[in-house]
Amino acid sequence: MTQLENAREGKITAEIKAVAANENITADALATAVAAGVVVIPANRNHADLRPIGIGRGLRTKVNANIGTSSDFSSLEDERRKMQTVLDCGCDAVMDLSTGGDITAVRRALLAQSIIPFGNVPVYEMMVDAPRQGTPFVSLDAASMLGYVRRQAEDGVDFMTIHAGLTLRAVDKLRKKPRLAGIVSRGGSMLTAWMLHNHRENPFFEHFDDLLAIAREFDVTLSLGDGLRPGALADGSDWAQLEELLTLGELVQRSRRSGVQVMVEGPGHLPIQQVEMNMRLQKEVCAGAPFYVLGPVVSDVAPGYDHITAAIGSAIAGAAGADFLCYVTPAEHLGLPDEEDVREGIMASRIAAHVADIAKGLPGALEWDRQMATARRRLDWAAQEKLCLDPQKFRRVRARRTTHTGACSMCGDFCAYKVLEDLGI
Repeated sequence: MTQLENAREGKITAEIKAVAANENITADALATAVAAGVVVIPANRNHADLRPIGIGRGLRTKVNANIGTSSDFSSLEDERRKMQTVLDCGCDAVMDLSTGGDITAVRRALLAQSIIPFGNVPVYEMMVDAPRQGTPFVSLDAASMLGYVRRQAEDGVDFMTIHAGLTLRAVDKLRKKPRLAGIVSRGGSMLTAWMLHNHRENPFFEHFDDLLAIAREFDVTLSLGDGLRPGALADGSDWAQLEELLTLGELVQRSRRSGVQVMVEGPGHLPIQQVEMNMRLQKEVCAGAPFYVLGPVVSDVAPGYDHITAAIGSAIAGAAGADFLCYVTPAEHLGLPDEEDVREGIMASRIAAHVADIAKGLPGALEWDRQMATARRRLDWAAQEKLCLDPQKFRRVRARRTTHTGACSMCGDFCAYKVLEDLGI
C-alpha cells in the first residue's frame, strides 16, 4: 500500500511517524493531511536508508537541488561530489537530471549515496538511451516508455517528473499561436517532437492509468511536470501555461483515486506581480495538491545571478502557498553547474524557504531569527555561527577581516552596540 492508502485507512506508517516528529506535529494530524492529498511523503519502498520528508500544507517549505551529467560533462565522480555538497548543505531532496554518460549507472550510484528523497525525469534516459540502442526517441512506443519508468521505479526513485499534462490539443494550439520563448522544458520539447512526428496523443496522458499502476506498486510520488511553463516573462500566465494547469488538475484527481501520491510543478519565468496569483490558482485548480516551483525566475536579464532572481520569486511563491522550491544556480541559462554553483543555489533557495515559513507563521520560524538577533546584540559570534544557515561562509567572511574590538571589522570601535552598551539602550 502507498502512504496515501495507508493514511486513508488510518494506519500510521513509520514514515509518517518520522516526518511528524521532525515537523513537531502529531502523527494523526499528518496522516489526515496525507489522506487528503495536501501532503505527500516521497518514499519509494525500494529506497534503502531514506530519511523521509513531508511536502505540503502546514509543513516547512522544502528545497530540492538538481544535479546530473550532460553530454559534454559526464563524470560520475563530479556528480558524487555534488551529491555530497547537497547533503552537506542541508537540502531536503535531490533530482538526477543526467543526460550524458551511463545514465543508469549514474542514477544507481547517486541513489545509493542519497539519504534524502531522490527524484528524476524518466524521459531523459529514454531520449539518450533509445538512440544508443538503435531506436530514435520518436519511434519509441508507449510500452517501451513505461518500461523505462518501471525500471527507474524498481531502482528506488522516490518522485518522478512526468509531463502528462502536455496534450496534442495544446501543441496544435501553440503552433497556431506561438510564444516568445516557445517550449523551454527539455522533457516537454521531446514529448512534443514525439507527438508531432507520430500524430498521436502524449503517451503519458493517453496511458496515464498504466503509469499510475507502476507508481502505486512502488509508491512513487508523481510530480506532474509543466511542459508548457513560461520561459520568459512575456509568456507568463499565458493560455498555454493555464491550459496545461487545468489538465494537471484533472490528473491530480485521477492519481488520488488510484491511491498514488501526487504533486504539481509550477511556472518558471513570471513577472513578480503574477507570482501570488499563480500560486493561489494552482492550489484551487489542483485541489490543494503540494506545489513544486522552479523559482519562479522574476527577471530575464540576470544570467550569472539567477539564483537571486529565483530566490526572490521563491520567497513570494512560498509565502503564497508553494510547498517545494526547486533551486536555481548561478549557472542557470549558462551551463552545467559545478559544486560551488550547487552550494550557492541551495543557500539562496533555503533563505527563500525560511522567509516563506515566517510569512506562513510556521511555529519556530520567527524564533530562529529572534535568537540570531539576540546573539548579534550580544556580539556573540560563536552563537551567530551556530545559528546561521551557512556556517562555512560565516567563518570564511569573518576570517578575512579580524578586529581587536570584538565587533565586526565594518564598524570596529564605532559599533552601535558597543557605543551604547553601558547606557542601557
